[in-house]
Amino acid sequence: MCAKELLRAIEECRSEMVQLASATSYTNHRVVKASSKLDQLLNKYYTLAAKKRAELE
Repeated sequence: MCAKELLRAIEECRSEMVQLASATSYTNHRVVKASSKLDQLLNKYYTLAAKKRAELE
């Protein structure tokens, strides 16, 4: 997955999480699951960004 695709997936996941949280609660299992997915996507993005920075040095 490239950086552009990851950013799109991150934004979609973030939006979904916010919508779920506003309709339920922050501790709802669906919100927690979306938050975990968002964390994974962010970690992938930061790992990819760090690799690209290392290649440029």
